[in-house]
Amino acid sequence: MPTNKRFDKVLTKTEKIKRAQSVKNEDVEFSAEQADAQDLEAIRRAEVADRRQERIISDSE
Repeated sequence: MPTNKRFDKVLTKTEKIKRAQSVKNEDVEFSAEQADAQDLEAIRRAEVADRRQERIISDSE
């Protein structure tokens, strides 16, 4: 019996949210060997944002 799923129907908002949440929970392993310039830039920007967020939190305490 074929198990191909068809994705040609329009999803409801609830279905979209469920699908998005299931994707967010997947673990992803980072490989420095496979990283390109955009990946490295994203890491750098995330680190800067984390430091900025930590500074905001510590200033408000």
